[in-house]
Amino acid sequence: MKAFYSDHFVLPLPQGHRFPMEKYSRLRVLVSGLKDIELVEAPSASDTQILYAHDPNYLIKIIEGKLSSQEQKEIGFPWSVKMVERSRRSAGATVAAAKTALEEGVAANLAGGTHHAYRDMGSGFCVFNDAVIAARTLQNEVNSKLQIAIIDLDVHQGNGTASTLKNDASIFTFSIHGENNFPFKKEQSDLDLGLADGCTDQTYLGALNQCLDQLDSRFKADCIIYLAGADPHEEDRLGRLKISKDGMRIRDETVFEFAAHRKCPVAFSMAGGYGKNIDSTVDIHFQTIKTALRFYEQH
Repeated sequence: MKAFYSDHFVLPLPQGHRFPMEKYSRLRVLVSGLKDIELVEAPSASDTQILYAHDPNYLIKIIEGKLSSQEQKEIGFPWSVKMVERSRRSAGATVAAAKTALEEGVAANLAGGTHHAYRDMGSGFCVFNDAVIAARTLQNEVNSKLQIAIIDLDVHQGNGTASTLKNDASIFTFSIHGENNFPFKKEQSDLDLGLADGCTDQTYLGALNQCLDQLDSRFKADCIIYLAGADPHEEDRLGRLKISKDGMRIRDETVFEFAAHRKCPVAFSMAGGYGKNIDSTVDIHFQTIKTALRFYEQH
């Protein structure tokens, strides 16, 4: 299985910034010890690919450093040339994973899941929306008839994804998230399920199975882009849900099983994770990678 990484394109952050940037390099070190994984440096998403998802004026502001202080505050990162390169690479990794998955069945981005980025603005630590860029790139560069499902299991709703794709019937948006969590103004995905604070494994996994059944009855996907957020985990400081480590593994297996049963390629990204201890977040992301490896070796 190929896993695309971009952590060595560092986004410089002020001392004490709450985004856990180091989780990506720590994850790559762990993944490098697995056999049957090929680590590949992420390519950079091109302007053309970014523009499949984003407004030209927004892209120009990002490239030229013309974001206002309020726009930078909304994103949560200070602008820098390195921020632009890092964001391109993170999106490029999902594009590469999606193209690889079409040929090989599955591929990973060791970052990504930047689902709060809207067509014309960034938000919530997200500059470019990698899932939308990847889905539209497959349609524009591989096969225009591809039907793509974005399964977003980050604990925060994929508001930017839902908004950008609201009039696009060829890409199905599906989000299970904390109802009372950020973003506090939700957008409308094709399928949304908001969960109460404190939700546990049984409720979460039951809801996931019901939603996947709904997805299957409403949409026939040729490819899945899966946001495997670590933040539903019980030790996440921003998550508010109580999903155990085992529950997180079953969640991932459920998505891979759903895809495999329908012979549907899967490109998956790590998405969010803000553990009280960064080790717990890295551990959940690493479990997702190991779960994918084990599942696809058996199938």
